[in-house]
Amino acid sequence: MTIRHAALLPLCLLGLTMAAHAQTLHVGTVGVVSDAPFFIADAEGYFRDEGLDVSFVRFDSAAKMIAPLGNGDLDAGGGATSAALFNAAKRRVNIRIVADKARNSPGYGFQAVMARTDLVKSGRIKSLADLKGSTIALSAKGNSEEFILSVALAKGGLKLADITEVYLGFPEHPAAFANSAIDASVSTEPTISFIEKSGSAIKLAGVDDIYPNYQTAVSYVGADFLRDKPDAAHHFMRALIRGMRFYVDSLKDGRLAGPNAERTIAILTKYGTVKDPAIYRALVPSGLDPNGEVNMDSLRATWQFFRDTKQIDGSVTVEDIVDMSLAHDAVASLGPYVPTK
Repeated sequence: MTIRHAALLPLCLLGLTMAAHAQTLHVGTVGVVSDAPFFIADAEGYFRDEGLDVSFVRFDSAAKMIAPLGNGDLDAGGGATSAALFNAAKRRVNIRIVADKARNSPGYGFQAVMARTDLVKSGRIKSLADLKGSTIALSAKGNSEEFILSVALAKGGLKLADITEVYLGFPEHPAAFANSAIDASVSTEPTISFIEKSGSAIKLAGVDDIYPNYQTAVSYVGADFLRDKPDAAHHFMRALIRGMRFYVDSLKDGRLAGPNAERTIAILTKYGTVKDPAIYRALVPSGLDPNGEVNMDSLRATWQFFRDTKQIDGSVTVEDIVDMSLAHDAVASLGPYVPTK
């Protein structure tokens, strides 16, 4: 054995030891662009660096993560804020919001109110005020998209009572427009890009214009994870913040066009539901805070909407379910964010 090989042996044995003792975590995703930090942390080895072996569990809606997060089947996940989250907390299902996941930063309006092309061209729908009497698709009742729709309608002098809500998963929106089953929608990328490419609907207003920096989605951890695996929770957040920073360095001019973009697109193509890199290059990605901070004012406004519409009773507040300590500790450990040139 050469001296060089002898020197490398302890490092190899250390790597094998870490792999053998890696803690397995189950993380919920929905396979969209805003899952990129989770996927990046896995693909770039950030979870492995922290001694974690992450297994992703795919859901068609973040709302369906609430129960498994509460009972310990999931350790972490992320998705849209919802009334269900507050109602679960009232039942002492202690899920916590711990970091950003997706926001509609100026220029990064990855969500939009879409209107059917034939209705726009005929003059039937020219602005948000013209949505009165329309059938509008949302991904679900009682989530952040419903609040955004209420804000959009208010800008046009309307209320939710002035339209008909229907609930369709985002992948169902293109067909619903093509079949004239809906007049409008609150859709998200990459569905928006599919719709625009088909020509069946037109973007009426981006959410970054309707409510700049709106906090659509957040990262969650389950109560069992925080209580039973505190060290793993801190390691998880360190890896996730590294993934967030890598993702932010992929953004430029409202597209995935920054220094890390091509690598991020390759990761999304591998891990996400959309397998066409061209779609990722064309779409408007979600904004994200590189330190994982959440927009508390946005979360409070959404909470108020849920309370006003009697979807929650208000006994559990935003402050009751937001815990930024993991993110703050991770940032303190990693140091300030420095953009990649």
